[in-house]
Amino acid sequence: MELFQKCFDFTRADEIKELGLYPYFRPVEENEGPVVMLEGRQVIMAGSNNYLGLTADSRVKTAAKDAIDRYGTGCSGSRYLTGTIKLHIELEERLADFLGYEDVLLFSTGYQTALGVISALVQKGDYVISDKENHACIIGGCLLAKGGFAEFVRYKHNDMEDLERVLKRLPDDAGKLVVTDGVFSVSGELVELPQMLEVAEKYGARVMVDDAHATGVVGVGGRGTASHYGVTAKTDLTMGTFSKTFASLGGFVAGPERVLNYLKHHSPALIFSASPTPASVASALKALDILLEEPWRIDQLLANAEKMRKGFKQMGFNVIESRSGIVPVVLGDTDKTMIFWRKLYDKGVFVNAFIPPGVPPNLAMLRTSYMATHRDEHLDQILNVFHAVGLELGIIN
Repeated sequence: MELFQKCFDFTRADEIKELGLYPYFRPVEENEGPVVMLEGRQVIMAGSNNYLGLTADSRVKTAAKDAIDRYGTGCSGSRYLTGTIKLHIELEERLADFLGYEDVLLFSTGYQTALGVISALVQKGDYVISDKENHACIIGGCLLAKGGFAEFVRYKHNDMEDLERVLKRLPDDAGKLVVTDGVFSVSGELVELPQMLEVAEKYGARVMVDDAHATGVVGVGGRGTASHYGVTAKTDLTMGTFSKTFASLGGFVAGPERVLNYLKHHSPALIFSASPTPASVASALKALDILLEEPWRIDQLLANAEKMRKGFKQMGFNVIESRSGIVPVVLGDTDKTMIFWRKLYDKGVFVNAFIPPGVPPNLAMLRTSYMATHRDEHLDQILNVFHAVGLELGIIN
């Protein structure tokens, strides 16, 4: 087949657009947190990862502007060469202290962090072991390592018995890295980390946790999954992103200084990529300040999510249990999910429609997520609209 032919053959998105059910790439015209402007009208946002509600915070915006005034709009180089500024070092030191690790290394995005860490650490003769429902960035990192002649294997979702079955088959003397989401991005479930660490230690494997949806949400003061379980000292590496609770863009990995020093000199994703911009780093620093100064935001976020979880269940919706800011409403049928999404949107509520192959078959869902800045009036309106549409489509009684 000619290279571009598959592009011309792909018409599914166009067909959905013609039906008026296309939920993706809709531009946000104004962002004030719980309520945004979409297509000229105000819509309650229940699909953002802005968990602490800081993207529109005046203090964060001022920090970004001040950084631009001092450093300019970009760093014009990689961290390895001319792209490191004092703000990078400050954020790395502050995050290491906050998370309880020896050191932190910044990357330009969370996605690049996963690719850069996994592919640099797991090399020929080594094994990377991944949960089957890990985020795409982890899968991408595993495949990149596999391209470098490492071995890539998977285990059943959050199943520590299956993880042990997989590890038991691997060579004793091989390097092994188990990688998992801390809070799984689709379901909001927490990984069974204490059991994972026990199994990994038994078979000589290291563990990296992706806390993209956990930092600032779970754990003591929002310190993440390992903190939630009290096992930070036993967790080898934690990675994360600034695009959620830290109201910015960028990624990081936390761990032993010697390991991060190795990554500084061996990770192409770091060495050959422009460094995070001054505004991005300054925004993340200010968001960290606010997280420390205003811990009520975490409590409010989790209370909001729990209110919605209970409300959906009381109405008769199928909700995946979790302890995070993510509340997925499972409908199972792809067509109904798309229609439900459109009716919610028409009534002024925006959520995320997740359909196969992005989720397993029969797990099509409306993934809702919440912010500390959602007020009861927002949450009640979301519940009312879900109830009305659910009755209309015969999904609840």
